[in-house]
Formats: sequence, C-alpha cells, structure tokens
Amino acid sequence: MHTDGLVLLGLVAIGYALVAGRLERDSLGGPFVFTVAGLLLGPFALDVFDPQPEGFDVRVLAELTLALLLFADASTIGLGELRRHAGLPLRLLAVGLPSTMILGTVVFHLVQPAATWALAALVATILAPTDAALSLPVVTNPSVPSLVRTTLNVESGLNDGIATPVITVLIAVVASEESLSHGWVASAVKALGIAVAVALVLGGGGGWLAAWARRRGWTTPLSDQLVVLTLALVSFGGAVWMGGNGFVSSFVAGLAFGAVTRHEVAAATDYTESTGLFMSYGVWAMFGAVLLGPVLRNGADLRAIWYAVASLTVIRMLPVALALLGSGLGRSGTVFIGWFGPRGLASVVFLILAADDLHLSREDVGGLAVQTVIWTIALSVLLHGVSAGPMSAWFARTEASPERRAGPHAVSADAPPRRRRLGLVHHDRTGST
Repeated sequence: MHTDGLVLLGLVAIGYALVAGRLERDSLGGPFVFTVAGLLLGPFALDVFDPQPEGFDVRVLAELTLALLLFADASTIGLGELRRHAGLPLRLLAVGLPSTMILGTVVFHLVQPAATWALAALVATILAPTDAALSLPVVTNPSVPSLVRTTLNVESGLNDGIATPVITVLIAVVASEESLSHGWVASAVKALGIAVAVALVLGGGGGWLAAWARRRGWTTPLSDQLVVLTLALVSFGGAVWMGGNGFVSSFVAGLAFGAVTRHEVAAATDYTESTGLFMSYGVWAMFGAVLLGPVLRNGADLRAIWYAVASLTVIRMLPVALALLGSGLGRSGTVFIGWFGPRGLASVVFLILAADDLHLSREDVGGLAVQTVIWTIALSVLLHGVSAGPMSAWFARTEASPERRAGPHAVSADAPPRRRRLGLVHHDRTGST
C-alpha cells in the first residue's frame, strides 16, 4: 500500500472530523465520506490507495473492527436491558430477521437460477444485518419518537451478532459444495461450541474480575478501558486460536460481560466502541477502493442492481411488516422502520471474509453474488444517508405520538438510545445527549 495514499486518507479523516457535525446535518456521515474517499484514492481514480482484497491488512482490519463493535454492542445492551426492552426489537429479530434471510434467498435464486441454494442463502444473510450508523439523523433526531429510535438501535446492535453463526455455517456449506467435502457440519458445530466456551470464560470471568477489582478501588478509569478493549480482542483471538469462530465469541463474550458486571464498567466500553468506530472508517475506505471501484470500472450487471433495490425495499420491508403485525405501531411507523434497514459495516466485513475464505480474487468481483452485495451496500450508503433527514421530518409530521399507539409489548418511550456507530455524537448511559 502506498504511503502517500495513507497520508491522503489521514487528511480526509482530519477534514471529516472538523466538519462532522455539519456533514451529518446534511445526511453525509462517516461511511459515505470514507467510501467516496476510498473510491477516489483507489485504483478507480488516483490509484494511491490499493490494499489487496485477499491481503493481510484488509482481512485483519475488518475482523478486528467487527469484533470490537460486536463486543461493545452486546455488553452495552446486556441481557437485562434486552429483557426490559424486548417488544419491537424482539419482533424484528425473531420474525423479521429470519424472514428477511428466507425471502432474500428465494429472490436471489430467482434472479440467478444457476446459483446453489447455499450461495443464495449466503448472499441474503450477508445483507440481512442493519447498521444504524447509516441513518444517523434518524436515531439522534428528537422529533423521531424514542420508541422508534431505540427499536432501530437495538435491532442493529444485535442482528449482526445473530447472523454471524448462520454466515459461518453457510460459508462452510458453500466451501464443501466446491470441494466435495462432507465434514462441514461437524466443523461448524465445533467452531461454534469453542466460541461459546471461550466467550463465557473470558467475557464472564474477565467481567467478574473487572467488577470485583473496581469495587475495591484497584483500577483507574484508564485501566477499566484497557480491560474492556483487551477482553474484546482476546475473546476474538482466543476463539480463533483454538479453532472457534471469533465473531460469535466476541458477541457472546460481550453479553456475558454485560450480564456479570451489571454495567458497573459501562462507561469504559465507550473507548472500545470509539476505537471500533474509527477503525470502521478504514474499512469503509477499503470498501470504496477494493470493492466498489472495480465494480464501477468493470460495468454493472443489471441483475445485481435489481436485487440490490429489492433488498433495500421489499426484502426488508415485507418481513418488517410481518413482524410488526398486531404491535399497534401504525402504518407510517411500520413503513419508517421498514425503510431504515441500511446495510453497513457488518455486511462489508462478512463479504470480505466470505470472499477470502472462498478464495475469491479481484477478478471475481464481477461475479453476480459478490457484485450484488457490493451494489446493495453502495446504494444503501447513498439512499439511506440522503433520505434520513427528509424521512424523519415526514414521520414526525404524520405520526405525532406513536408511543400512545405502540401497544403493550413495545419498547418504553424513554428507553435510552445507544451510541453504536453513530458518528462523532455522544450519548451517555442515562439517555442524555
């Protein structure tokens, strides 16, 4: 990778930091800025930022970024908070998420009948998780009821962790179809079992030690941050070292950490979350340079664009409507939540890992499956970003007080929003901004 490319990307980061608030008011958040920066600095234009898609730098940055954010997300919500605010998010996660995967699988197979069902399911599952960072004006807009904002936040915080083991299994299935291997079931189950065991030992045990030491005054605010960051990394690395799935381990470790500590060290997770956020900007730059640039240069397959549009609309919105039936949320609320299902960082990372594990090179980027994921993410960055402000204003006008019609199982109206990947805007743990 050229040094001048890194310097120029650093200058972009400084420039973005100086005007982040203004850009986000115009619906131009970090993902959009760094995707465009990667596209312009990469081989598509200036050719000074050219990380290899199968290289060490791309995969490691992607893996560690998602591991940190999975741990931070899970530890911030915690099992107790999830039980208290289980209404609408539970509907979206238990009904909407699997329905999205199933519908997406069927549609992709219709678009590309030659694709195996496993490959179709892999594409659909990679594109199932949502990312609230791409709709920052929604989850931080006080005119949007906190019921809806919290629902979108909790959904995006958990669905990538839930999708991770499914993607792990599907990658193994696709690989076994190509190599005629029949041991993928045992391998996948073993990897998940190791991940859970490592997560419970490190996340639960480490969390207990962290809370115990903090209550005795043995730690400092800085050392609390170090503990959380290191636990997130070793939960991932330890599982991989022992042959398990690092992402499942990071997510389960975060849940265990949050449950054991009872959020006594919740403030320390801000550092881990912020570190993951800054690293995610590098992933978005690599997405623009390594993935989006070659697709734009080589020309588009209309089938990929067609599926991308369907993924952002009917494949997302129909399952959401099904999940929210009987919730009392109302038509405008259902449409609003259905539209704001942006595909973001998790989908980028899952694509990089799948491409690497299945030995796809840059020449394979024109393949329909890979191109479909890239186009869906790119269109999401654009469409969900620019529509966040106008759609929030529309929803505020048409749905003055949806909390009154949200039904007995909905999230409480005063549930605090989380900061997850929401740009340079801080939300403390008490809900103030």
